[in-house]
Amino acid sequence: MVNFETCLRRNNAFKHPIIVTPLPLSCPEEISMSNIDIVQPLWDLSTFSGRLKHYFWITDPRTCFATDEELDNAKELYLTVKAGTIPQNATIDQIHYAKKLYESAFHPDSGEKQNVFGRMSFQMPGGMAITGAMLQWYKTTTGVVFWQWVNQSFNALVNYTNRNANSSLSTTQLAVAYVSATTSALVAAVGYKAYLAKRATPLFQRYVPFVAVAAANCINIPLMRQNELIHGISIEDEDGNVVGSSRLAAGKGIAQVVFSRIAMCAPGMLILPVIMERLDKYQSFRRLAILHAPFQVLVVGCFLTVMVPTACALFPQKAELSTGWMKLVEPNYYEDIRKKTDRIPELVYFNKGL
Repeated sequence: MVNFETCLRRNNAFKHPIIVTPLPLSCPEEISMSNIDIVQPLWDLSTFSGRLKHYFWITDPRTCFATDEELDNAKELYLTVKAGTIPQNATIDQIHYAKKLYESAFHPDSGEKQNVFGRMSFQMPGGMAITGAMLQWYKTTTGVVFWQWVNQSFNALVNYTNRNANSSLSTTQLAVAYVSATTSALVAAVGYKAYLAKRATPLFQRYVPFVAVAAANCINIPLMRQNELIHGISIEDEDGNVVGSSRLAAGKGIAQVVFSRIAMCAPGMLILPVIMERLDKYQSFRRLAILHAPFQVLVVGCFLTVMVPTACALFPQKAELSTGWMKLVEPNYYEDIRKKTDRIPELVYFNKGL
């Protein structure tokens, strides 16, 4: 079987991994039923560089502007090719673009269309506006409270959208997770702001939003995915066969996601305050106060353009876990695997979420 990546490489599809351009059809003998494995990634996701290219491609903000009709057509073409049938009028660039739209807009577990505001491709435009606002209006308690509420509402949507879809949450659990994360962010922000008011320089006071965001992420994500920690998530062998479930896998996946989310916002929220504090020394910059907010939004956007795919690429999407650790930490789940399989694999795999 010809790997989808191989055929695209022969058609120079990797020269512009984000911008989809018409591609010459130089390997028609390979474009036939069962020849293209569209599920396979375009890059080697076992390496950081491969994952980075993949997420630059998947988190392209322009995919947010695709209409429902375009997304549905992309899904239809993707599933048709996945089933082993290549439509006669389909070209490589159309298949290439359908794969991009499908993987950016549909959940990898359930196949359901994701809310556009919760997709990773919306993290750059959504995050730049909210983060820029948090960094601009950090001096008043009202501003801190309002923008932290907006940010945690956005984060709750993103966390729910990118959860492991095999573990569902009740309305009560969703409400508790949302209220808890929002409250923690507000307490951290207001408390840290009050503590620094008379003890720190203006520069350190600019870090109030980052402290609140980091604290809230440590609460929001585990609560939004609490069922995974309670009941475990599905784990598979190397052939993709489900062999059981694991709470340890859920904990590992959630910890990696928390770290990635904090890393995603860290450069913008840590470096931009230094830039603003330096610029604030110039009288000409202080006179242009009306432009401070747009300036911070723009700079945060530049950071997020790079950091969203970088943070997503820090850990493999298909994470692995040693069954040896399962035997020590959760013997009951380990025994379930033993009952279902003749040979217990050394490693099991699971979707960690984003």
